[in-house]
Amino acid sequence: MAFLQHAPDIVLGFDVSKDTLTVFEARSSSSTAKPCVIDNSAAAIRRFLKGIERGDLAVCEPTGGHEHVLLVKLMAAGIACHRVDALKVKAFIRSFGTLAKTDALDAEALARYGKDRWEHLSLFLPPEADRKMLTDLVARREDLVAMKVAEQNRAKGPAGKVIKTSCATMLRTIIGQIETIEAEIESLIDKSPQLRAAFREMQSLPGVGTITAAALLAHMPELGTLQRRQAASLAGVAPHANDSGQFRGHRTMRGGRSEVRRLLFLAALAASRAKGPLRDAYQRLIQNGKRPIVAIGALMRKIIVILNARLRDLSAQQS
Repeated sequence: MAFLQHAPDIVLGFDVSKDTLTVFEARSSSSTAKPCVIDNSAAAIRRFLKGIERGDLAVCEPTGGHEHVLLVKLMAAGIACHRVDALKVKAFIRSFGTLAKTDALDAEALARYGKDRWEHLSLFLPPEADRKMLTDLVARREDLVAMKVAEQNRAKGPAGKVIKTSCATMLRTIIGQIETIEAEIESLIDKSPQLRAAFREMQSLPGVGTITAAALLAHMPELGTLQRRQAASLAGVAPHANDSGQFRGHRTMRGGRSEVRRLLFLAALAASRAKGPLRDAYQRLIQNGKRPIVAIGALMRKIIVILNARLRDLSAQQS
């Protein structure tokens, strides 16, 4: 992960919507900057960037992909970008006692957040074309799986024959689409030497199957470039202390990427039953008195740390 090496003098905060961008410019010197609104289009963004003095850092929220054009144009203009965690920005805004919410206030808060936290903000790096396509395919598959579960639940309800027939028809269509997407994912990985090598390396670990490996490649492209504690934290499986005075509470896994945590939970369940060192580690934890859910959590951390180390070694071999 890349970070700024010096404090930014000018930070641009972008509140992104489907049709417009609200921009606020925060400077080191006191100024009476006011937010402005531009179209969320490539031409409008280019005109805006040509008209500003300069920008050391731009900050925006992820907005369902509507920020993609903005990020591309900012990087083309040589402006470092950070795509923030929305929960962290909300906490930052509340720390000032601000309750109102408008696009202009959000843009200003994003700019102020960048000015205040720049040392800890990882910079956005555009994904490779294959990686971007893999991410889109995996996201689409997850949407289809959610639709499949919903239709299966509806089909089990006390409905009439017409409803059940409709549900069955929808299920056949959805299952067919899932199979099509999975075939596209397999084809994409097979065509990319880098993705194929990482995919095979990940599958060599017990508990990590084809779907899990592909989803981890999509949701955690940073794997192989992190320290072990960073990998665990980003995956949402790092234990966080809950201590105060003489009180010592249970450590819990919080934060990180929830979709990665779900994947690791399923992988850990499978690994706890499959032959190999991970099952042995799980059994040792159980014999030492750990609850099964705690042992599974430890296995989740082991899996992401091992995968990160293996991909790091693979990258070193390929370079």
